[in-house]
Amino acid sequence: MSVEERIQRLVEEHDVVLFMKGTRRAPQCGFSARVCDILDEFLDDYATIDVLADPTMREGVKSFSNWPTIPQLYVHSKFIGGSDIVHEMTKSGELAEVLGTKRIELSTPEISMSKSAENAFLRFWDAEGDTEEPVVRLTIGSNWEPLLDLDQQREGDVVLDMGELDLVMTRSTAKRANGVSIDFVEKGGSAGFKVDNPNVPPMVNQLTVGELETWIESGKPHLLLDCRTVEERATAKIEPSVMLDEDMRGKIADLDKKQTIVTYCHHGMRSQQAASHLLSMGFEDVHNLQGGIDAWSLHVDPEVPRY
Repeated sequence: MSVEERIQRLVEEHDVVLFMKGTRRAPQCGFSARVCDILDEFLDDYATIDVLADPTMREGVKSFSNWPTIPQLYVHSKFIGGSDIVHEMTKSGELAEVLGTKRIELSTPEISMSKSAENAFLRFWDAEGDTEEPVVRLTIGSNWEPLLDLDQQREGDVVLDMGELDLVMTRSTAKRANGVSIDFVEKGGSAGFKVDNPNVPPMVNQLTVGELETWIESGKPHLLLDCRTVEERATAKIEPSVMLDEDMRGKIADLDKKQTIVTYCHHGMRSQQAASHLLSMGFEDVHNLQGGIDAWSLHVDPEVPRY
């Protein structure tokens, strides 16, 4: 099946499908994150395709739509556009009409704040000389990094009463914040806020070439996936490994989700994206080879050609 046929099938099989960089839970660019945040306002479920995990899909979807950038949104098999168009359609109300739905009513997240954190915020607020009601803003972006700052309430904010202060956040942060706990920790002469978030998606493990060599020599069970092109693999490869080609992509979904998987490419960037995609599919033990096959050639097996 050609990439054009695969794309055609995807847009026909799903009412709403977003071709993006990364996954819904872990977007890999700001534009993809922006469209996900918008769609999350209207839909509980929609399909996403990580083009970074499949170079042929990344280029193929641009040709298919005759649109040069990613992300790309399709609704009922019709191409809608990219980030800016989706944003403008949201402001005008047109996107709700196209999707045939209204904004989802947002449940207020449950967030706990320790007394030490509350007192620390109040001290900082008093030091600023503010006379208004204390307001703290929590921001959790698409990279899941939390940010706390003294701020003021803005239109559309979700507001939580934390006792002597208000905790405010955008709707997109609120969707990532349920179960968050905020503390203020003083230890060893240093102090700072600590934010624990149970919603953070699992991260890809990084594996050194030395560790992979040990695994191979000891017979540790694992699947080694080559995420490069056919041409690159013809030049150099790590044995034993399996090419992540169209045939293998079709088999991955049926693999045991507890199986240990290692991904590699030339320098470790493409394989990082593939590994992130595997995590989003539910695989639990995924590793990316640091430095890729180039590091393998330099530090483990110099007989593997460098290119």
